[in-house]
Formats: sequence, structure tokens, C-alpha cells
Amino acid sequence: MTKVDFKRERKELYRPSTKEVSLVEVPAMNFLMIDGEGDPGKGGEFELAIEALYPLAYSLKFMSKQSESGQDYVVPPMEGLWWADDMSAFLEQRRDEWKWTLMIMQPDFIRDEMVESAFETVRKKKRPEFLDRVRFESFDEGTSVQIMHIGPYSEEGPNIQRLHAKIDELGKTHNHKHHEIYLSDPRRAAPEKLKTVLRQSYC
Repeated sequence: MTKVDFKRERKELYRPSTKEVSLVEVPAMNFLMIDGEGDPGKGGEFELAIEALYPLAYSLKFMSKQSESGQDYVVPPMEGLWWADDMSAFLEQRRDEWKWTLMIMQPDFIRDEMVESAFETVRKKKRPEFLDRVRFESFDEGTSVQIMHIGPYSEEGPNIQRLHAKIDELGKTHNHKHHEIYLSDPRRAAPEKLKTVLRQSYC
């Protein structure tokens, strides 16, 4: 059976233009999700959250591949929702005040009982410190604007402003939190080549 790569199957979600802000209708999808706060560059909760998410995601992938259906897929990229109690914390780079939800999308054929089994597998093998903080739930983002950002995360500001300007132009207001999808591995790609989908839903 062919291995599914959702980045290719759903190009409208993962391959927006780098030049123009585009509109997209994001369907409700299921995610492994974990909340935290603090500077992502200092390790801490951010690193512990990643250490909990990926073993679960890969356990579910192998579980699906070995099931009767034999459905195999590429583990989707990590995503992040970002906010702060005082949004000036982003403009002034007060990173210790940042709050976030890290998440990895799960295919429709991943069921609750599979997730429960994956938790048990990871708990026995690796026991990540933040494992019990991970949840499995649906996220319905809806109508959104997005753009592909190429470059360091610290230089996203102008593109984020473009998203907000487009929402203002449409006469709408943004609702959910700022959303990023990390298509590049920062451990392997040079900062100037990092690809990140920037997304903001509105109503």
C-alpha cells in the first residue's frame, strides 16, 4: 500500500504562496496536542513537550502500518498555536511570557483506542516526563488566511502583519490563535531556508 504524505495530498494547507496571502478553508482535523509556556529557544517545557509528542506520533504510524488495513503514512509536521496574555509580549520579544500549543495532525483512521494503546507503548518504553499532558482532540480552524514564510522564525513579523492586513481588508476579525506549521527541521536546515506556514483564522 502506498505511503500517504499529507503535505502532498493537501497542498492547499501545506504549500501556500510565498508572495501572496491566500484564503483557505481548513477542515476539522484530529491532533495530538500539548500546552505549555515559556521561551521555545531555552528548552524547558518546549523541549519536554516535543519529547512527548513525537514518540506518540510514531507509535501511531507504526500501529497503523501493522494493522489489518496496513495504512502507512508520513508523520505530519509539527504545528504550533501561539498567544500571550499581553500580546505586546510578542512585539517586544518577551519570550518567557509566550504561551503555546504544540500539535501533530492525525489521520482520520487513527481512533481513540489506538491512541490509548500508543500511550501505553510509549509509557513502557520511554516514559517522557510530559506524556500525560498530551491530549487527542479535534481542532476546527475554519476560514483562514495563510502565507509561506521562508527564513528565520525571528523574521516572521512582516508576513504576520500581512495576514492581519488581509483580514482587515476583508472587514473581518481574527479568532483563534496565531498558527504556524513547521515544514523544515531547524536542526538540519539553515535559518534562512526554514519553511513555515503562517496562518490566521478569522470570522
